[in-house]
Amino acid sequence: MPKSTNLFEEFNPVSAKEWKQQIQMELKGADYSDTLVWQSLEGIDVKPFYHPQEYDYLEIPIPNGNYKICQTIFVDDPAVANKIAIEVLSKGADSVQFIATHSFDVDVLFQNFDTLKNKPTIYIKSQFLSHQFIDSLLNYFDDDSVNIQQDIVGQLVNSGNWFINEINDFDVLKKLISKHPNKQILSVDAAIYQNAGASIVQQIAYALGHANEYLTAFGKDISNTILFEFAVGSNYFFEIAKIRAFRYLWQQITAEYGQETAARIIAKPSNRNKTLYDYNVNMLRTSTEYMSAILGGVDIVATRPYDHIFKKSNHFSNRIARNQLLILREENGFEEAYSFAKGSYYIETLTVEIAKKALQLFKDIEKTGGFLSNLKSDLIQRKIKEVAEKEQVLFDDGKLSLVGTNKYPNSDDKMKEVIELYPFLKYSKKQTLIQPILPKRLAEKIEQERISNE
Repeated sequence: MPKSTNLFEEFNPVSAKEWKQQIQMELKGADYSDTLVWQSLEGIDVKPFYHPQEYDYLEIPIPNGNYKICQTIFVDDPAVANKIAIEVLSKGADSVQFIATHSFDVDVLFQNFDTLKNKPTIYIKSQFLSHQFIDSLLNYFDDDSVNIQQDIVGQLVNSGNWFINEINDFDVLKKLISKHPNKQILSVDAAIYQNAGASIVQQIAYALGHANEYLTAFGKDISNTILFEFAVGSNYFFEIAKIRAFRYLWQQITAEYGQETAARIIAKPSNRNKTLYDYNVNMLRTSTEYMSAILGGVDIVATRPYDHIFKKSNHFSNRIARNQLLILREENGFEEAYSFAKGSYYIETLTVEIAKKALQLFKDIEKTGGFLSNLKSDLIQRKIKEVAEKEQVLFDDGKLSLVGTNKYPNSDDKMKEVIELYPFLKYSKKQTLIQPILPKRLAEKIEQERISNE
């Protein structure tokens, strides 16, 4: 008898009905739905098995080719930031994301970049707004190697205030876009929604609504110049489906404008599930989050050191974060992982269900005046808070586990004397136009109690 080249040919196919009958028999009278089906915070029923007879799929516009490994660098001193950038770009990173809170000496920051073997892609996340500086920065580069991440709506979301005021901020961006129509200037910071506790459905819908404010203000032609930044959590398969669902919906929405644009996405691990105690476990968390981002099909994966919530940026932690991504790409076969999730019944089904719910929420937002209107009325903030509180209760009750914190904690672990950065939510007394959306980690309360008892 010749040996089969396809293992599946040696077995008769089993229908979805037959699987259910067998499961019901094994349950010995227990209810199938109550026993084996669970519901996520997104309201999605997760079944014990998925079958080709009972699933649908979407044509996801996943980018071809390799994802970029990006190191995030804060620009306090441009000379120091330059030194770090040159080092990381010579040791495996393809790109750098500079985060700046004020203007800087461009010549100093980018000195010796022309000596690098491979030309890097540069992302500059501007947490201030200056027409003069951004204009000079865009004129400094004669190609598309620089991407400005300017997000005025994100400024309102994060701080509760505009940079100057709504009219001024939109006017500054409008002038920049008019002068540099083909440059990458706009960004949508959707990471804040995840870090504040929003559900996956909310993250997608709010990112779409957030971006739609820019399409409305600046026109359809800017759809391919927007860079989306997402935070990726630990719900492994859901996070893969999140990126895929967002890609699908962004293309559908821009198609309504006559563009049908593929989303450009940079992703980094979430802060929400990171812990102060037993912080080495954060390396495991970031590893699976990097994997979700890659399998979901992001364009750029940015590093997030495992100890960044309490420790200043340092060589060792940055190297570990970068090497996690290098190992995934060079040693674990993730160099072309953009297509790996295609055809998975579970992931494809999750993608469809998440996309449907997110699209409906986006439509509801647009029907009630759009994202900014909902933000100003405090509706977005209240909806995120509702979901975040449900997740917090699950954590507090031990139903959502963070190993080393609310599961198997090490009572000998002491942190009070090694904290270099304040790791908890900071409340500002500054008056704001709206209630800002604030990031908060799940473990903060229990960590504060432990520190007070050390």
